Amino acid sequence: MTDSRKRPEDLRSARWFAPDDLRSMGHRSRAMQMGLDGADWEGKPVIAVINTWSDLSPCHHHLRDRAEFVKKGVYQAGGMPVEMPVHSFSEQFLKPTSMLYRNMGALEVEETLRSHPIDGVVLLGGCDKSTPALVMGAVSMGLPFIFLPAGAMLRGNYAGEKLGSGTDVWKYWDERRAGTIGKEQWDGVQGGIARSYGTCMTMGTASTMMSIAEGWGLTLPGASSIPAPDAGHKRMSAACGRRIVDMVWEDLTPDRIMTWESTRNAVTVAMATGCSTNAIIHLIAMARRAGIPLTLEHLDEIGHRTPVLANLRPSGKDYLMEDFFYAGGLPALMKELGDKLDLSVTTVTGRSLGEDIEGAQNYNDDVIRPLSNPVYHEGSLAVLKGNLAPDGAVIKPAAMDARFQKHAGPAIVADSYAQLKEIINDEDYPMTPDSVMVLRNAGPQGGPGMPEWGMIPMPKALLKQGYRDMLRLSDARMSGTSYGACILHVAPEAFVGGPLALIQTGDIIEIDVPNRVLNVRLTEAELAARRETWTPPDPRFERGYGYMYSKHVEQADKGCDFDFLRTEFGAPVPEPEIN
Repeated sequence: MTDSRKRPEDLRSARWFAPDDLRSMGHRSRAMQMGLDGADWEGKPVIAVINTWSDLSPCHHHLRDRAEFVKKGVYQAGGMPVEMPVHSFSEQFLKPTSMLYRNMGALEVEETLRSHPIDGVVLLGGCDKSTPALVMGAVSMGLPFIFLPAGAMLRGNYAGEKLGSGTDVWKYWDERRAGTIGKEQWDGVQGGIARSYGTCMTMGTASTMMSIAEGWGLTLPGASSIPAPDAGHKRMSAACGRRIVDMVWEDLTPDRIMTWESTRNAVTVAMATGCSTNAIIHLIAMARRAGIPLTLEHLDEIGHRTPVLANLRPSGKDYLMEDFFYAGGLPALMKELGDKLDLSVTTVTGRSLGEDIEGAQNYNDDVIRPLSNPVYHEGSLAVLKGNLAPDGAVIKPAAMDARFQKHAGPAIVADSYAQLKEIINDEDYPMTPDSVMVLRNAGPQGGPGMPEWGMIPMPKALLKQGYRDMLRLSDARMSGTSYGACILHVAPEAFVGGPLALIQTGDIIEIDVPNRVLNVRLTEAELAARRETWTPPDPRFERGYGYMYSKHVEQADKGCDFDFLRTEFGAPVPEPEIN
């Protein structure tokens, strides 16, 4: 039997270190300048530890420590680790939105790996945009990689109540604005809702994307569910370091893992977790980087046949990610999904998914529901189309008031978030519970960067009357921790002349979730007449990164990637010359 493992001379890093020439002597001498020796690199894979830690990223605040455990694992397996920082994607502090910088981060990861003597990669991230950015960049480069999820923070707590990050912020903010709680309670929630480092512990975008990465086979089994402060997270970090060294020798590249079949698994897992609406954009972008033409139609089809099994906020009622971990985590949920997954696909372990989850157990069937008792009968997300969204829009039926599944009402249109705030803070603004609050010019171009403005706060005029949900519509995104009858990602966006740009206050918006329809009650002739008078807005940027972004970002239905970073855009980028 022929040994298919790489030989030391086949290592990519050997191009930098092995030749007996002037340039390689310079590489070796500069490595020695840092205290390294030939014993560190000779015949050993060089493993990049790509780290998104920063002092302004609370979700990743522990990753500087975890990088040391990854390095320990690399050393244990006979590799040479090199830690390399990239953009931190701080969801809380990065403005106008971290989404504006996802593609920049992906490009940074790809070029960092291409331009350095790297053989394999461990990616450290977890907060919303970091997972897709890291995966997109690593997939485009094509080196063996493992994703190490940052893990969720501990459950929040205030006055004996379990708090979910993000989700309960929205709930208590509505109550504060309604006057039912005071500043003391509000400050108590503020101090108790985020009690440790780690990502949001609801099934928000962060937990969604970490779960998707595991469902795709890009993490070691169970990695996405371990709470960030748990000692098991440190052990998982070291395990990633050990495994990536073997992946390099096995030449287990992402094209062998990210297949059409494993992509369907990732989507199925997303739907079963009650995933964030952001999952749709990132799934499409990541899949297309792997050369897989995933579409909104594929996502909706899988959503139709996949029930929500994770009873986690915001789609579920009682539990958070810590409870999910204790119940068995994602391996247990995948075991419950059974033949809805293709268990023959290969994961980063080198084994099949079926082998990876063979011993998984569900320790709490109220947290992780069986197929016979789902939280919601269909997947978390639904894709809507119609004359208002020819290229699609997204809604999360599992997290909304059921009475809005079929609804028609008059639009109240805001052209900016500033105008929206004036409307929702006006206690006497004329509206009814049937009104549809519309925000436009908040998409990829208009935001800019498609901010999470789609979770439009309830207007005070309705809060005063006791209402806590209404139909809301925008070309923006919303946080995965959010809930409510919010239609998002309307494409094409208003800023580029999509139909959303043409509607007026008073127009009747109609939605039919079961039939996947979103329309405005206007004829084609009426829409065409309005288009004749529409004036394109001024560009958001005239220089810098924003200018490049505005010239190349695609619409939401295509994943908001840069057009020139698509796999099919041009010939593969060659290895750098070393002269």
